[in-house]
Amino acid sequence: MYKISKYIKDYFGAYIYPSFGSIKPALKLLEQKGHINIRKSISDGGKQFCYYSINSNGQELLKEEILKPISENPVQFFANANIKISCASILDKKEVADLLFNIKSIAMEHKFQAEKILNDEYTPNTFYGRVVLDNTVKQYENFIDFVESLEKENGNN
Repeated sequence: MYKISKYIKDYFGAYIYPSFGSIKPALKLLEQKGHINIRKSISDGGKQFCYYSINSNGQELLKEEILKPISENPVQFFANANIKISCASILDKKEVADLLFNIKSIAMEHKFQAEKILNDEYTPNTFYGRVVLDNTVKQYENFIDFVESLEKENGNN
């Protein structure tokens, strides 16, 4: 469990950091559904430990999860998009192109909504509210540029 938690933190810690309490049930469910293999051993000191590995069923499940439509909730968007992009190397070129297009489309919609609120003269915005909305628009602009650079790179491969 510790090594799995450390791996997730090392590679995805900027987006997500699951607790031990969520990792163990997830592994148990993945094992029951045949998506991972578990090999149990006993150390020289008599302590039991497990080795977990993803199998072909698990790789297909991961692929399906990456290709599922991304959350349109702006609060969850960046974390979900970054995780999906981080795992995109298991996808083929067309799947990556589709993933990036869908992520960019949703980012553009969120940017549009933030600009609409920011520019609506009838929506009361405090100084801090306007600053946050302006920053949000810039975050989406930067993210869209980032995704477009990935699209370009994917097109060159």
